[in-house]
Amino acid sequence: MGRIFKLIGHPNSYRHLWENREALDLYLKRLKELMDEDDKTTFMITEQAFNDSATLLGVESATIKAVAEVESSGDGFLASGHPKILFEPHVFWAELKKRGKDPKTITGASDILYEKWTTGKYGKTSAQPERLKRAIAINKDAALSSASWGKFQIMGYNYGLAGFADVDSFVAAMHIDEDQHLHAFINFVKNKNLVDELQRKDWAGFAKGYNGSGYKENKYDEKLAAAYAKFK
Repeated sequence: MGRIFKLIGHPNSYRHLWENREALDLYLKRLKELMDEDDKTTFMITEQAFNDSATLLGVESATIKAVAEVESSGDGFLASGHPKILFEPHVFWAELKKRGKDPKTITGASDILYEKWTTGKYGKTSAQPERLKRAIAINKDAALSSASWGKFQIMGYNYGLAGFADVDSFVAAMHIDEDQHLHAFINFVKNKNLVDELQRKDWAGFAKGYNGSGYKENKYDEKLAAAYAKFK
């Protein structure tokens, strides 16, 4: 992780990049260069970190790995250097309304802004950063809050539960490395009181608390059980 902190410093020092798109593009270019170099494990969660986190939560490391596998296929970053995200247009609608902005007045954004969840409009994983960039142009805080981030796909609006003071700090950390994703996950499951479910391997209970009441539609509990069996 030292190479990353050498690049950008503490997560809070990254926050200014959201106000300067040229600086952000330059940062991501350098981050991709680092990821293309020989030691890609710099960005990945080490086995020791998995084990230490598992001990902290009182679970097996396979349990944590299972969540990462289901949420992000185990990868916290794209080849471009961007953290892996999924931008949620229906959440963006709600987040804009929270901020007093009427989504119905916004034009030319029907693919990234609609009121109710629907399938088939998300696009490819590689296209998500550009979708987010367009949303940021409408309202930065609402946009950052409307994506799920990193290896464990924590929603931006859950920054507080993940242990951060604001969404900018959360997003900054998500750009550093997978260790930051892991720290956010630990805070999130502790603050959501989901540790017991992980300890019992109550996949349905965990999926409901982590993904919401509609978890059965995507068979999150079954996927978690299968992923756990893979890593055990």
